Amino acid sequence: MKKEKIKNKDQKRFDKGQVFVKIMAGILALMMILSVSATLIYSLI
Repeated sequence: MKKEKIKNKDQKRFDKGQVFVKIMAGILALMMILSVSATLIYSLI
């Protein structure tokens, strides 16, 4: 029983970390896309 509880706690921590990493990756990808599009727009003007 105790080992199962420890595993569940570890999984919850891992899931929270995974969600945080995915959110950060999404934000960085969005920033990269915006910077590339802004650079293209300014180069065309």
